[in-house]
Amino acid sequence: MQASVQTRDARPASTLRRKIGAYVALTKPRVIELLLVVTAPTMILAQQGLPDLWLLLATLIGGAMSAGSAGAFNCYIDRDIDRVMKRTKNRPLVTGELTDRQALVFAYALGVASIAWLWIFTNWVAAALSLGAILLYVVFYSLILKRRTSQNIVWGGVAGCMPVLIGWAAVTGDLSWPPFILFLIIFLWTPPHYWPLSMKYQADYKAAGVPMLAVVRGRAQVGLQVILYAWATVVCSLLLIPVAGMGVVYTATAIVVGGWFIYETHRLYALAIRHEQVSPMRVFHGSIVYLSLLFLAVGIDPLLPF
Repeated sequence: MQASVQTRDARPASTLRRKIGAYVALTKPRVIELLLVVTAPTMILAQQGLPDLWLLLATLIGGAMSAGSAGAFNCYIDRDIDRVMKRTKNRPLVTGELTDRQALVFAYALGVASIAWLWIFTNWVAAALSLGAILLYVVFYSLILKRRTSQNIVWGGVAGCMPVLIGWAAVTGDLSWPPFILFLIIFLWTPPHYWPLSMKYQADYKAAGVPMLAVVRGRAQVGLQVILYAWATVVCSLLLIPVAGMGVVYTATAIVVGGWFIYETHRLYALAIRHEQVSPMRVFHGSIVYLSLLFLAVGIDPLLPF
């Protein structure tokens, strides 16, 4: 009898945990983590030191909600694609853990809350940029570009560049050249980050009818494009040195990790043109390490006297 009561009590708690987990999954937490990695260092650079702790926390919370809203909208819009692709078969709208209506209401509520939060606790510039980021990702990328062109991730990646503008605006109330250089770094980094992933899941995207570059072009062409964008990313990262007056730590980091990133993309291309077994996920994960280390240097450099 006692065991039966405990079982009944455990079921609601288990159901609640699954529901909360499903809503969290809608926000694409891994994407949010990466966006926050670039926001905090940008704020340190804008302040030329440590910003107010509450402002930093408020901006990160608002940015996380904004990115989470965009991710939830994307899950709703792409639910038909997600049902076809093996990579996304466990998303909440595919498994039925959440209904379409629940996902859509959650996306709208989180988006409105993020804009209101940033407006109240930072400033209207950061809030407006947050709204722009959501619209870019949801309308420009998810609804317009993704299913129509192999350049979808290039121009759709603009939304992923917005956190640096939001972070800078939260500190200064305006924008200047350094955040636009940071914006451009992420813009150029996005294709060599995402295209290797599309190489690995080429069959998935083909089955779903999504014209990723790996679907419409061969591996060698994708590898070449990855190289070109990687070079452009590293060159752009060096522009921040004169524009923002970066010091030794950032300069050394940009050169060393940039050289390593370029090497990995050349390795991928060399294997592709020789029709050997390629490891695109090595470049995919390497690109995350590259961006994380680069922005870590962005955040450390202003705190040092040299």
